Amino acid sequence: MILYIDPGTGSMLFTILLGVLGTGFYFLRNAFVKLKFIASGGKAKDVADEKLPIVIFSDSKRYWNVFEPICDEFEKRNQKVVYMTASDDDPALEKKYEHIECKFIGAGNKAFSKLNMLKAYVVLSTTPSLDVFQWKRSKDVDYYIHIPHAPNDITLYRMFGLDFYDAILLSGEYQGEQIRKLEKLRNLPEKEIEYVGIPFMDEMKKRLDGTKQNTEKSETKTVLLAPSWGESGILSKYGEKLIDALIDTGYNIVVRPHPQSFISDKELIEKLMKKYPDGDELSWNRDNDNFEVLKKSDILISDFSGVFFDYALVFDKPIIYTDYDFDKSPYDCYQIDDELWTFSTIKKIGMELTLENVGSIKEVIDKCIESKKFEENRETARQETWMYRGEGAIRTVDYVMEKLQVYSTEGK
Repeated sequence: MILYIDPGTGSMLFTILLGVLGTGFYFLRNAFVKLKFIASGGKAKDVADEKLPIVIFSDSKRYWNVFEPICDEFEKRNQKVVYMTASDDDPALEKKYEHIECKFIGAGNKAFSKLNMLKAYVVLSTTPSLDVFQWKRSKDVDYYIHIPHAPNDITLYRMFGLDFYDAILLSGEYQGEQIRKLEKLRNLPEKEIEYVGIPFMDEMKKRLDGTKQNTEKSETKTVLLAPSWGESGILSKYGEKLIDALIDTGYNIVVRPHPQSFISDKELIEKLMKKYPDGDELSWNRDNDNFEVLKKSDILISDFSGVFFDYALVFDKPIIYTDYDFDKSPYDCYQIDDELWTFSTIKKIGMELTLENVGSIKEVIDKCIESKKFEENRETARQETWMYRGEGAIRTVDYVMEKLQVYSTEGK
């Protein structure tokens, strides 16, 4: 008899195995660090005697847009916060605060080793898999809070991504329902759920509103092609056929590949940039900040990308998407039968690009831009996934400080 294990169960068992191995490794590592600390006479600088009030941890500089409005709100309230980052070039390190201390704590395992011995009342982070792999709950941290970095399904994390947080900050009721379903399936105690909105999208919308009065609308439409990388990416699947069809529309075409494309698809990108150099018909964009190119374009064409919701919900513009073969088995959503909000919503706010309609891309573009139905569906999506618009940072800081008050006064 051949024993069969379905992909989801296999992925889950593999994740558990890695978690067990990781736990053992980091237990021994932390024990060794503590012994060194004791042997040094307790003078190691990395182990602080003082319990920090609030710590924000970011595992990558790309999440500074999530944390900047939150840090700004803490600063307004004169609240002491330590922002710890695993990126030595995190923009936070260049920002001048009086009450926020921004510090690089090392990359990868070095950062997690410090977090595992952290002393703090409250920790806020976007990083999943707390207490699953190398990042362990510190016995000297009272409360861990997770904040997502995208306005979509909370189950799009790897298995057990949020199981061991104490609280989750959300922006849509469907996300809370997903959390409760996972807790019931896994027999977990209920986490605290707080609906706060989306601070980074609030800031993006504020920035957009501040620039509208200076925006001159071009008579010629601008199409933004923003492909990801790999075999499933638009350029790999459609390549020259799509670019030729876009040029034939007579519209301004801007191609903005994902930064990873210049590494993973280097040969393809170099070939296309050589055949289609910057000119009047087409230009290539590699700006660090995508705000201006999103603002000036009239429609976005992409594959499965987080920029879809920034573009549709903040800039209120239509999208064209490609079919995406998504394997649910490694993710939390595998255990929930419901259709993912992300995919059902994309279908409602844009049109699919296929091999059959790529040749008539101009008609597809015009239809998307003129569609009142897509416009109505974008507003529906906002209502479903962007609660408390304009209040995200305030509500987030309110909640964190409420928990600080609870845990810092316990036992006094």
